Amino acid sequence: MFIIASIAIGLLAILHVYILVIEMFLWDKPMGLRAFNLTQEFATATKVLAANQGLYNGFLAAGLFWGLSLGVAGSSVKIFFLLCILVAGLYGAATANRKILFIQTIPAAVCLGLLFLS
Repeated sequence: MFIIASIAIGLLAILHVYILVIEMFLWDKPMGLRAFNLTQEFATATKVLAANQGLYNGFLAAGLFWGLSLGVAGSSVKIFFLLCILVAGLYGAATANRKILFIQTIPAAVCLGLLFLS
């Protein structure tokens, strides 16, 4: 179960790197506009804010990769960063877009469950 949990956490970390790339570098490009259903005007006006948000997603990914690199000893690190993602996802789903619940919150909860089962 530890291997399955580690794979799931690794995939979630990769997802957050992907989100970092979209928010920091592609926010006002066609891919970013499609991913977040934005108008060009809104994307241009919020580009700096999105880049900051992307950086935070990068920190979440880095924390998960750090926890994975520690193996079994990294369980508390993984739990902390998964809880951060879960809380951020709940807040984002409540305030920005319900889709975040399925993209961020539920995967983090599944990873936490797998981690606790391992």
